[in-house]
Amino acid sequence: MREDCCHFQTRSYSDGEVARFCTLDLAPEAPWRCPENCPRYERLLIDSGFEAGSLALPPVEEEPDAPSEDIVGVLDEAEDIVNAAAPEVIEDLDRNQKRGSWWQRLSRRHKGGDDSMGISDR
Repeated sequence: MREDCCHFQTRSYSDGEVARFCTLDLAPEAPWRCPENCPRYERLLIDSGFEAGSLALPPVEEEPDAPSEDIVGVLDEAEDIVNAAAPEVIEDLDRNQKRGSWWQRLSRRHKGGDDSMGISDR
């Protein structure tokens, strides 16, 4: 990956995993490489007063020995699986958000004076 491109992004997770990707989704072989002669490559411009620190990105794992067409195919299939699951996950989150938290549901249940759980209005 071209780490000097303004469309390059990296995220580190608590388990130590590092994700490197193109924010425009133009690197089908991420995290190993960007397409040659990418039409959207834009060198990251850094102010001349910028001082680089000692923090370095962890190394990217070795590129698999499989042909690049196979790699792109596997990554595309994985993306399709995630994209197919996304609407259902969003629907579940929306449904839970509309219902509110457990304590909001409990307080709604007892606002009408129903004392079925022994909660008094006094």
